[in-house]
Formats: sequence, C-alpha cells, structure tokens
Amino acid sequence: MPDKRYGRFMTFSSTRRGNVENIRDRPRPHILIADDHEVFAEALRALLEKTFDVVGIAPDGRALVAEAARLKPDLAVIDVGMPLLNGLEAARRMREQTPSIKLVFLTMVDDPNLAAAALELGRVGFVLKHSALRELLTAIEHVLRNESYLTPALRAEDWFEHQTRVRQFSKALTSRQRDVVQLFAEGCSNKQIAGHLNLSEKTVEFHKHHIMHAFNLKSNADLVLFALKQGLVSLPPETAQFNKRPA
Repeated sequence: MPDKRYGRFMTFSSTRRGNVENIRDRPRPHILIADDHEVFAEALRALLEKTFDVVGIAPDGRALVAEAARLKPDLAVIDVGMPLLNGLEAARRMREQTPSIKLVFLTMVDDPNLAAAALELGRVGFVLKHSALRELLTAIEHVLRNESYLTPALRAEDWFEHQTRVRQFSKALTSRQRDVVQLFAEGCSNKQIAGHLNLSEKTVEFHKHHIMHAFNLKSNADLVLFALKQGLVSLPPETAQFNKRPA
C-alpha cells in the first residue's frame, strides 16, 4: 500500500475527480538540494518550493552527507558532478546513515555509466539537467512512489550493458581511493587531499600509486581521464557539450 503521506502524487494519472483525496492538510515532502552552482540551486529551490518543502541546499558532496544526517529529508535532488565528493559517492554514504532517504540525480552528461551507477543504488531517479522541469517533477513523483525513473534520453539497453563494468569498478576501488582520485582530478595537491581526508601525505601518495599501478595509468593526465570516465568528476558544461559526439 502506498504511503499516504505522498498521496498527492498518486492522483497524477487519475481520471476520476471522486478519487482525488483532499491533500490540503497533508505534510509536504521535505527535499534537500545538492548542487555547487549557486544560481542553478537557487532557481531549483524556487521551482520546487511550489510543491515541496525545500529544507536546504548543500554546495558539495561532503556537506550533502552532513546535511542529510542533520535534516533527515524525505528526498535529495543531487548533482552528480559535485566537488570534494561526487554525488554518487555521497549518496552511497547517505544511504548507510539513512537507508530510507530517496534519491533523484541530475547531471549535465548523458553517460550510461553514470545512469547504471545511480540505478545500482535502488529505486532512484536519473534526469539530465537540460531536461524540462516537468521531467524532474515526474522523476520525483516516481521515486516518492518507490519507483525508478530513467530519463528517456538514455535507452534502457544502454545502461544495462554498462552495469557489469560499474559493479567491477565499485569493487576495484575502496571508498577512500575514490575520494583520492576525485580530489586529485579536481586539482588538489597531496597536502590538500591529506587535509580534506584527514590522512598523511604519505598515505595519499600510497593510494595514488596503488591506483595508477592497478589500472595501468602512466601519468597524472591519465589519472584525471580515468576519473572523468568513471564519473568521479564531470567536465564543465561548455566542455561537455563541445566534446559530445554528434548523433
């Protein structure tokens, strides 16, 4: 039986007025937004507040994990390509703390690898940032009903083909190693990474050496490309569009 708290969304496909429940006195779902682009995040807040209670905005992945634990929202709308800790890794850690939290991911890049990694987390939503607002609202509606939503821009067969590789990658790197790869790809020095992760510089260097050896990476540039391919960091929007292959 659906959770009556979210009964408002169950009327989306109803054709009978008599079946529509009175929802005026029902609490609105609490939503936490996570996006490092302030203008976009504030615009998203203004749009979502028409239907939901937006309880906060997190500017990076680590802040997201902390705010989710503090605010305990019903659902988080998460930009995949956030600094310090990418949205997928932050979501994994949030789920460890609060298994009931629901997730909708936003991304600039229509990459089946990212969709596959997101859907590994269960019944989540995956929407492209340049999609219409209606699609984001539809994704939220689906997820609040405990259903997955995948943007039509990505065919199901595309991300099914990538699931095995995503699982292998997740097992190949520890959570700490993924942190090191992301921060390095974002331009942090060993000293800065050590500070962010509360590690010694020698430990950071050890992790970096192990990763490069395990994946046959020959240079720092290879390590950055590796992070991009695995979805640990995202290209800036204008760069992503420039490098997108023509249909």
